[in-house]
Amino acid sequence: MDPLSDIVDLLRPSAAVSKPISGKGRWGVRYRPHDAPGFALVLAGAAWVMMEGRAPLRLTCGDFLLLPTTPAFSLCSETDVECVPVEPQERAVRHGEQEGAPDFVALGGSFRFERINASLLLSLMPEMIYVPAEEKGASRLARLIELLSEECAGEDPGKELIIRRMLEVLLVEALRRPGAGNAAIPAGLVKAMRLPGLARALSAMHEDVRVGWTVAELAGIAGMSRSAFSARFVEMVGCAPIEYLARWRMALARDALMSGVKSLDRIADEIGYESASAFSTAFRRRMGVAPGSFARANNDDRPHSTAFL
Repeated sequence: MDPLSDIVDLLRPSAAVSKPISGKGRWGVRYRPHDAPGFALVLAGAAWVMMEGRAPLRLTCGDFLLLPTTPAFSLCSETDVECVPVEPQERAVRHGEQEGAPDFVALGGSFRFERINASLLLSLMPEMIYVPAEEKGASRLARLIELLSEECAGEDPGKELIIRRMLEVLLVEALRRPGAGNAAIPAGLVKAMRLPGLARALSAMHEDVRVGWTVAELAGIAGMSRSAFSARFVEMVGCAPIEYLARWRMALARDALMSGVKSLDRIADEIGYESASAFSTAFRRRMGVAPGSFARANNDDRPHSTAFL
């Protein structure tokens, strides 16, 4: 698997809230930050999304917006309208005038991710992915969202499995489009994967996490000098190569400990530590708790979700 597939697989998207959102006349609502990813697909009309530190974004019919982590934001008919604080809901919502055909209709939803690794893995993704309707790939996303909405509304056998697979496809489809890794987004895995040299080095680490990779070896795979590789990696990913490897190993370890089916010796071997003792020491240093204590505290946890819009 490539690094992007690895991340989506470890995040384990397992459910979604999906509902229609509509508005008429002059209206505006304000939402608090959510620590869950959300999406919106505009089906008719237009509305504005406003987030602190960003220029207002006008969403029109066919546009798709994905927020891997959802900051505080406003959704409104016009940028000068007063926005009223509201709480997310899992049912259809209507803003503004309640009578008559709406001026704006969208499908909004949220993902549910594995809690333990969500913060680390989401930090490697762009803060926002916006796909205008006219951009290549938007129609594919629209079809995926439409199918996802139908599945969420039904009660057919295998519903949860199909939803999970659709969400995985939706995330990869949105993240792999060319614009997802442009210079405007913060450092992260998606941005780094756009550069062939860094992509080869990242893929090598993900293909065999057990290897005691050195910067020199990874630089050779990338076809770059050691110093140039290190500097470019930090610029694109946001941390040094060996630090990235250590973080990824800990993410895999947390996931394995959550499942509660592998021994410490096996986990240590699978992620590149010489012994369970060496792994336990590294885990305690990074997590502030022993692996066994972490497993006991977390193996009954469940993924979390937050409604979007």
